[in-house]
Amino acid sequence: MKIAIEGCAHGELEKIYETIKEIEQKENIKVDLLLCCGDFQSTRNLDDLQTMAVAKKYQDICTFYKYYSGELQAPMLTIFIGGNHEASNYLQELPYGGWVAPNIYYLGYAGVVQVNGIRLAGISGIYKSHDYLKGRFEFSPYTESTKRSVYHVRQLEVFRLKQLSGNVDIIISHDWPRGIYKHGNQESLARFKPYLREDMENGKLGSPPYENLLNILQPSYWFAAHMHCKFAALVTHMKKLNMSAGEKEKSEQAEGRCTKFLALDKCLPRRRFLQIIDIESANHTDDEVQLHFEYDLEWLTILYLTNHLTNTRDSYYYLPNEKGNTGERYNFTPTDEEMSEVLKKFENVLKIPENFCRTVEPYDPKRNFKTSQHVQPKSQINPQSLQFCDTLGIDDPLTLAMLIGGHELSHSSTLDGTFETNLNDSSSIADELSSLNTSNASMQ
Repeated sequence: MKIAIEGCAHGELEKIYETIKEIEQKENIKVDLLLCCGDFQSTRNLDDLQTMAVAKKYQDICTFYKYYSGELQAPMLTIFIGGNHEASNYLQELPYGGWVAPNIYYLGYAGVVQVNGIRLAGISGIYKSHDYLKGRFEFSPYTESTKRSVYHVRQLEVFRLKQLSGNVDIIISHDWPRGIYKHGNQESLARFKPYLREDMENGKLGSPPYENLLNILQPSYWFAAHMHCKFAALVTHMKKLNMSAGEKEKSEQAEGRCTKFLALDKCLPRRRFLQIIDIESANHTDDEVQLHFEYDLEWLTILYLTNHLTNTRDSYYYLPNEKGNTGERYNFTPTDEEMSEVLKKFENVLKIPENFCRTVEPYDPKRNFKTSQHVQPKSQINPQSLQFCDTLGIDDPLTLAMLIGGHELSHSSTLDGTFETNLNDSSSIADELSSLNTSNASMQ
């Protein structure tokens, strides 16, 4: 199975797909899957563009809207995570992942899926210590502060990923794991990006939580972006000390594993922004690969088991851990019985439904003008998230954040009117809010 990896997309989907097509023709190959490592910029219209954390002069609608509107079709399954330049209002509608356009799938704040048996995990955003321990309190319209904090990674996503057992084939992120440069050519990196030298010398380059994830999950591949350069590293995992019993067991089982790390540049001429790898997978022949795109059952179960840890407050809170534990569960690696119960919720079918729906009007270059006045749109609750949360029996953090923030929840519907619900009349939302308030009070 041939997988293309893109660094920072920066909205240039047309150019990325064209580049892949040129490679396919030149090498006589067929790329089956595209992974994008953030700064995807899924701006549907000029209102979405107002939620992106960039200076006005850098605001550019780019080409995603063509795939959202149906003018163009993504030629291959495309999976991405968020970075620090995104249409944050749209991505917040899909906290647990979903389709942003036909054949283009967002993994959510963090997510794990299976593509032909290849286990793919991803985590969105960048690390900032002052927001890491907070809840997901932001919603659109954003202030200049929340326009940036909304894409800062939170502890809950990392905590959930750490519960995974078994092998993870690929992880994609925007940030690099801290210290990854020690496993590659540091001098070459410093020559190409001189401003990184000081951070490397001080041990500050990269994300500390991702370094922890790298050591615990030990994936076969880790792809990232953000620094706008190509950098490769090979990490040989050694036995680790001073870990919890569960984490130590994972480490010992995987002792001697290696992780191939690769960071890629942004999509620009003469820049190294794309890499194609070949991985053995199920459901393939010599001529073609038939993609089976499915939820990861263990991940679904982790989401279900940790739903009570969802927090939407603008304050620090702490997650359960082994140290100083008073009897509260802190290890959420699911049992077979727990996974079996979650599988029943999905009627034993893990295939990800193709339930994309357009909920706003796409950009039209013939009648939309950049010189016109545009404002940040109010947050909406996406039908995909409602369906997913209802099936799994978990909360939508955006819904809870809006309620706590005193934001009125309006109707959310597809443009063709096939889906409509009044969230203000939903008793389940009130139950969720009451439950959240009780849960948060116990964690402050």
